[in-house]
Amino acid sequence: MKLTISKIKQKLNEIDNPNDAFIHELQDDERKGTKAALLSFNRRIERLKKAKDAFKLRFKFENEFWSQGHQYVAGMDEVGRGPLAGPVVTAAVILDSTFDLIGVTDSKQLTAHERENLYLKIINEAVEVNLCVKDQDFIDQHNIYHATQLAMIETIKGLKHQPSQIIVDAVPLDLDIPQTTLIKGDQKSISVAAASIVAKEYRDHLMETYDKIYPGYDFANNKGYGTVKHLEGMKKLGITPIHRMSFSPVPEFK
Repeated sequence: MKLTISKIKQKLNEIDNPNDAFIHELQDDERKGTKAALLSFNRRIERLKKAKDAFKLRFKFENEFWSQGHQYVAGMDEVGRGPLAGPVVTAAVILDSTFDLIGVTDSKQLTAHERENLYLKIINEAVEVNLCVKDQDFIDQHNIYHATQLAMIETIKGLKHQPSQIIVDAVPLDLDIPQTTLIKGDQKSISVAAASIVAKEYRDHLMETYDKIYPGYDFANNKGYGTVKHLEGMKKLGITPIHRMSFSPVPEFK
């Protein structure tokens, strides 16, 4: 007795191997529904293969450093350099060769739901994760670029597993540790991409909390960036303690 099309689809969704015996069994099924289900399966397998190949490519730097004897390689990234309000958050993530979350990529290319799921998995699977948060006063005192550098340095120094190699997204650091500085590093290195997800998720949740403390600025949605609703909020309500006075046009609304 042949399986129903619904059962076939359900079973295909549980298979990731194109050479599975069940796939061969379906080849002689002439029903249109079966053929459509197989076509959908093959497309999913092709997407999965491309994702795995891209994942391996983004592990190039880590694999190279591990092969050179570097046991701990830290990927670094930051979130929050551009907003008018809220902190800058930096993250360092150390992975090992067993890390297999192929969905890890530039956090800006992921949906909020995807980032949330990956954030929790990264925390569980990473060798170590460390964060640093620098608030608006620190940013105003040091300027955002220097504040970000200092936060990254503090993040690295706070790791229990001190790295012998760092992969950092675009920001060179004053540390006596060899560094590979990449432009758009979160698209080229899994460790940096993981750090970008961790930093963004942490900061996003923080800004959602601030939205409850300081309603009227739409922080939950704009995360402190200068959107129309945010500017309207400042015009109507003035500024909050988390606004950056060194960022234009914030001082205009004091």
